[in-house]
Amino acid sequence: MALFLDLGYETLYLSAGYSSHQHADPQWGGVDVIYVDEATAERLFPTCTKQLLLGGRRAPVPRAEHLAAMKIQAMRNDPSRLLQDLADVQYLSRLPGTDREEIRGYFEAAGLAEWYEKLETTL
Repeated sequence: MALFLDLGYETLYLSAGYSSHQHADPQWGGVDVIYVDEATAERLFPTCTKQLLLGGRRAPVPRAEHLAAMKIQAMRNDPSRLLQDLADVQYLSRLPGTDREEIRGYFEAAGLAEWYEKLETTL
């Protein structure tokens, strides 16, 4: 959190699982941070191949499939976010090389398989 403040970001939202930050300079844009437990981190971070450079520090960027999994969990935990997060999952699913079957599995595990079926008609 201190890194974002040091870089001039304003914290727009903060909870135990998520925070959102916006910079006054549009070129720096916004950054959303999702906080995960240790078991999830052990599965997630070894597969990160891309890194975001912020203020001389590198931050791992999860694979599209893992970002989709986090969005799917958000949909399950807060149904009011469903359409917003479903649009994000649609975008992630369209990225070259994304494993749609893996994403389908995340929908099924969350009990939202019917939403994957609807999403699949748009891909």
